[in-house]
Amino acid sequence: MEEFYLNLTSLGWNETYQEQAAPYYKDGLIPARVASEQKQLYRVLTEQGELHAEITGKMRFQADGRNDYPAVGDWVMISPRIDEGKAIIHTILPRKTKFSRKIAGQLVDEQIVAANIDTVFIVNALNNDFNIGRIERYLILTWESGANPVILLSKADLCTDIEHKIAQIENIAIGVPILVISSLQNEGLDQLQPFLEEGHTSALLGSSGVGKSSIVNRLIGETVMEVRAAREGDDRGRHTTTHRELIALKQGGLIIDTPGMRELGLWDSEAGIQTAFDDVEEFTKQCRFDDCTHKNEPGCAVKAAIHSGELDARRYDSYVKLQRELKYILRKENHHARIAEKKKSKKVTKSVREKYTIE
Repeated sequence: MEEFYLNLTSLGWNETYQEQAAPYYKDGLIPARVASEQKQLYRVLTEQGELHAEITGKMRFQADGRNDYPAVGDWVMISPRIDEGKAIIHTILPRKTKFSRKIAGQLVDEQIVAANIDTVFIVNALNNDFNIGRIERYLILTWESGANPVILLSKADLCTDIEHKIAQIENIAIGVPILVISSLQNEGLDQLQPFLEEGHTSALLGSSGVGKSSIVNRLIGETVMEVRAAREGDDRGRHTTTHRELIALKQGGLIIDTPGMRELGLWDSEAGIQTAFDDVEEFTKQCRFDDCTHKNEPGCAVKAAIHSGELDARRYDSYVKLQRELKYILRKENHHARIAEKKKSKKVTKSVREKYTIE
């Protein structure tokens, strides 16, 4: 990939970060942006170039969970060793936005997919893997993140009913931009340019095989990301991107490529659900009883809207399912938090005992 000069502004630095960083300058620390992370080893971008970094022992000790570690897109304060190409990360500056999900599997913990993003490109392929329910989930987590969603419908060259699919999405994503592209034919990518201005950070999110890496290659103008064809039969993708990576573009913007996510668990998503399902929420407010369960009560506006066709039954079922999932995660999270607090207390007690034993 062709190298070019980076400055803090092109990396997304602004006055807010400058104010937050001010107390650390006196200690000789400088700002850097996290470009990638693998097993708590980080690659960061600075005005002096790219450095490989680790966190301090103090940060590691004080971390209660994954969200206390740097994530791709984070602004961090580092002590650089430019000649060695290395650095030590001392702190994470407050995050402007963060796209989080529940980590895959049975454990209940937050995984920050990307931080300090302005736009989330929700990428869904126009083939057999097209999935309205999945788009709804991405919209929930995007609204919760604080970033703005844009829906990218990729692989337009494989679809013969594009208008029908757009109409389906418009029913669940009112006011959200919907862009149709084909990386193979290099069509529609110019529509992304307003979201790729200097200092603007966008993230490509979607399941495997939707064409995220192909989009990155087109935007960069050369092949820097491996791509693979989707499986025959079901158009499911194969993982090509193995880790999240922030890439600085020559036109001034930044793009974060992410691995495909088969499992997209909700995390702290109550406000996101309310925004993504505001149409359903409006009907629930019109019910005769405040505690209406929308099952057998008289004067239920939700049941009436489904019967009249104003509200799609599939969409309401999706809303109920997601609300149930969120409540389950919150119960598990509260239990997990209590256990974590006990462990932290034991760790502090042990540290104090060791200190006085040594003295």
